[in-house]
Amino acid sequence: MSVEEKIAQVAFNGDGLAPVIVQQFDTREVLMMAWMNDEALRRTLTSGRAVYWSRSRQEYWRKGDTSGNIQVVHEARLDCDGDAILLIVDQTGPACHTGTRTCFDTTDLEAVPGADD
Repeated sequence: MSVEEKIAQVAFNGDGLAPVIVQQFDTREVLMMAWMNDEALRRTLTSGRAVYWSRSRQEYWRKGDTSGNIQVVHEARLDCDGDAILLIVDQTGPACHTGTRTCFDTTDLEAVPGADD
């Protein structure tokens, strides 16, 4: 299957974007969430480095170009509906712009543990 056929499988939202969950390849730690459009996904699939679309800056950003904290792609997968991407990477340094390893280590929402009943 060609890269274009793979990209055509993604159900991008009305803004032409799909959410991307980024996970460390060896530990499966969830590192961050970002957005891709078709070109960001194309660049990611063909370069082996994670490229995202910045909604605030309205531009592409290849993770690590300014910080040195690169993401080398190991796998890219679609969910069952084709509207979310799982990017499995090898992260160098912190993934979060705040300088932490993961973007999901700040606020604990203190959910009540569920029961199996």
